[in-house]
Amino acid sequence: MKSGTPPYGSLQAVQAAVVACRRCPRLVDWREGVARTRRASGADEEYWGRPIPAFGDPDARLLVIGLAPAAHGGNRTGRMFTGDRSGDWLYRALYRAGFANQPTSVSRDDGLVLRDCLITAAVRCAPPNNKPLPAERANCQPYLEAELALTPRVKVIVALGGFAWTGLFRVLSDTGWVLPRPKVAFGHGAEAEAMRPSDPGSAPVRLIASYHPSQQNTFTGTLTEEMFGNVWTRARTLVG
Repeated sequence: MKSGTPPYGSLQAVQAAVVACRRCPRLVDWREGVARTRRASGADEEYWGRPIPAFGDPDARLLVIGLAPAAHGGNRTGRMFTGDRSGDWLYRALYRAGFANQPTSVSRDDGLVLRDCLITAAVRCAPPNNKPLPAERANCQPYLEAELALTPRVKVIVALGGFAWTGLFRVLSDTGWVLPRPKVAFGHGAEAEAMRPSDPGSAPVRLIASYHPSQQNTFTGTLTEEMFGNVWTRARTLVG
């Protein structure tokens, strides 16, 4: 790949590399510091405190891309969008659309199973103030590139938030995908199509933008349950 993605042979190998990653000193210090100090409600828990691997169905036709793990969500539980308010919204919506077997996600051993859906993120470590630096985003990009290369059945990609939407287009451009010109601007419900470089004669992959289900968006009404649900209804229709 153009950005030098290591030749991972499987999604499992990618996730092993993610969990062992220490490329970003600032993020390593932050995630491990949060895991040591914890918060009052999780004082008796053993925090994960490492990068978060992708979660879900390796043969998925729907790929979901978030920004980064939450300090006391994924960084605590070790699973994407698990143990925080954003995850409450996401898994409830995925359950209603038929992509999850239950509407809640509280821990890695809670029985949650995703069907035809894989969740990943642009950055795999919890960043201070939820703001990764450009160099940290670049350090994580090869993992997302590898995941895209190893999920050939993906038909729909949903990006949660402007950071993920911009990062998705950067990854696709850097790995030779055929993209719309001009690039589609981020906005809730925005859609675009992209063609895989390895199979230009295949059907295009549909890209869908959504506001991130952060408390900042959900508490203010910027993102409502209906708005969020419409994204997953659309994804279900496109996936089939």
